[in-house]
Amino acid sequence: MKFHVQQALRAFMLLAFSAMIANLHWTGELTKFINPKYEGLSKTAAILFFILFLVQVTRIISFSKVPHSCDQTRQACCSHHDHGHTAFTRKKMIAYLIIMTPIMTGFFVPAKILDASIADKKGGAFILTQQNQSSKIEDYLTSNETIDENIYDEHEADPRLTEEKQEMTKKQYEQLKQQLSQQSMLKMTDEDYTIYYEEINQNLANYLGKKIQLKGFVLKEESFTEKQLVISRFLITHCVADASIVGFLTEFSDAPTLTEDTWIEVVGTISQTTYEGASLPVIHIDDWVTIEQPESPYLYPINIRMSF
Repeated sequence: MKFHVQQALRAFMLLAFSAMIANLHWTGELTKFINPKYEGLSKTAAILFFILFLVQVTRIISFSKVPHSCDQTRQACCSHHDHGHTAFTRKKMIAYLIIMTPIMTGFFVPAKILDASIADKKGGAFILTQQNQSSKIEDYLTSNETIDENIYDEHEADPRLTEEKQEMTKKQYEQLKQQLSQQSMLKMTDEDYTIYYEEINQNLANYLGKKIQLKGFVLKEESFTEKQLVISRFLITHCVADASIVGFLTEFSDAPTLTEDTWIEVVGTISQTTYEGASLPVIHIDDWVTIEQPESPYLYPINIRMSF
């Protein structure tokens, strides 16, 4: 009977990967890394890793005895073999350490929410000049609880966005966009944020003078005036690696009192301004409150089916 250390190590890594993914699901931390629409895929991966672990367990112990092939020069041969085996093992151990790194970080390093410092590295202010670039629309579904302080009039969201549906047809999407321009109060929930964002940026003239309510974290730039800041959100299409910044430039007298990464919810009026030569929407704030960072701080695109 022989115990194979490398086979045992491989089995351990497979089990660790399965346990790490399961733990992310259990703690709810998974959505801090990927779009929730991939939860089913990640569960499948965890199951596959566990099945591979069970298969690998059968290779840890062997009962066959392999005869040694060395002749009279056995000692020299084995010495050379052991030297090569040692070098091989060192290379393997380096590879194993590399593989174990994401496992260790997954278990012991807390997930960091993307913030203003990351937004700055991604060119946070540059998004303001890219008004003709539509956010890619794919499915997303997050909760959006209102703040305790009622600073706005109640506004009922479109039913198609509150029936736990993660997608809509292209025809429904176009109809909804037409309805948005007829509303006097635009209440941007997490569910319909991308729709409002795309519509306001592409057809700003239809929304000038309308009231709007939204929330996000504070992002400031050196090129802003003292009373300007961006109410920002991170939009995740697939995972945090492709996260992009969306948000609206705002102007109000209390802006200097707010620090970056502070989460606020505001009610204001949509207007138009110019920033670095580009015409873009600006929200003049009427009322605002600070809020806690949401449990699900990211936005996810809605999936649009091309069928009619």
